[in-house]
Amino acid sequence: QVQLVESGGGLVQPGGSLRLSCAASGSILSINTMAWYRQAPEKQRELVATTTSGGSTNYADSVKGRFAISRDNAKNTVYLQMNALKPEDTAVYYCNAAIRPMSSGYVSNYWGQGTQVTVSS
Repeated sequence: QVQLVESGGGLVQPGGSLRLSCAASGSILSINTMAWYRQAPEKQRELVATTTSGGSTNYADSVKGRFAISRDNAKNTVYLQMNALKPEDTAVYYCNAAIRPMSSGYVSNYWGQGTQVTVSS
């Protein structure tokens, strides 16, 4: 059974930093694109950042220059370093990954359970 488990959320003051982690576990053949999404109250889930297996990255305009996504392929883990946080960054952050499990051999989309990030003074 493939799972994504996030950690690192919490309460931080404006201008502060947080680092989110998301580890994939289970019988995994390969992992393609990994990504972070977020969903603020009463808003749709939005894409924050993506990283391919080759290391290419892409960011939402709202976080460019402040957030950095990275991955450790040996650990099946993706990170999101968030700096210069703003109150509008407050949301539940979800990890997403396109994973080929050993059980099926087909790529499927997996989600983590979400971790709350609150930016407030």
